[in-house]
Amino acid sequence: QVQLVESGGGLVQAGGSLRLSCAASGRTFSSYVMGWFRQAPGKEREFVAAITSHGGTTYYRDSVKGRFTISRDNAKKTVYLQMSSLKPEDTAVYYCAARLGSYAISTQSEYSYWGQGTQVTVSS
Repeated sequence: QVQLVESGGGLVQAGGSLRLSCAASGRTFSSYVMGWFRQAPGKEREFVAAITSHGGTTYYRDSVKGRFTISRDNAKKTVYLQMSSLKPEDTAVYYCAARLGSYAISTQSEYSYWGQGTQVTVSS
């Protein structure tokens, strides 16, 4: 069982940066692939980034490549999403999620545990 709590969201101007954090409970955090997803108003939730259990492999949606970086600190049981060069279209509620497995994948249904989300608003 894993409980996830996101933090770090807020209001930022276009071109700015934010770092999201997702703190996990449980003793087996290092066994989980971690992902970030987002849901904009009126849109379906979509994949943003994922990282394998020991951080060796990362995977991003095309629209955030080169701007966002996912990382993790297993000792702190925390996964991060560093977001730079933010655009108004990045405005959304951002969720972290966890899945047991070997691959950093984008399929939402493969993630068993979800946080409550943190709002990111990018003004133009």
